[in-house]
Amino acid sequence: MHENDPLWRLRHALAGVGLALLLSVPLAALLGAAVGDWIGGSYGWRAGTYAALLVYVITGAVVLFVKVARHETQRIGGPRLLKWLASLWLWPLLLLAARRP
Repeated sequence: MHENDPLWRLRHALAGVGLALLLSVPLAALLGAAVGDWIGGSYGWRAGTYAALLVYVITGAVVLFVKVARHETQRIGGPRLLKWLASLWLWPLLLLAARRP
C-alpha cells in the first residue's frame, strides 16, 4: 500500500529538507542579528537581514527538494542531517555544479 503513495516514497527527502529548514530558522536569526548589527546596528537592519536569509533558505529548500527528492532513499541520521543543512545553505553552488558539463 505504501509503495503507491508518492509522499511515502519522498519521505526521506521531506524529512531531510524539513528538519534542515527547521534548524535553519534559528541559524538565520543568529546570522541575521550578527550581520545586521555589523552593517547598520539597528533593529531594521537585523530584521531585514533575517527576512532576506529566510527567503534565501526557503528558496533553497524548494530548489533542493525538486533536484534531490526522487533520488533520496537513505534514512535521516546526524551526519545526513548536517549534509542536508549544509546543502540548504549552499544551494547556489549545487546549481552551478549541475550546470557544468
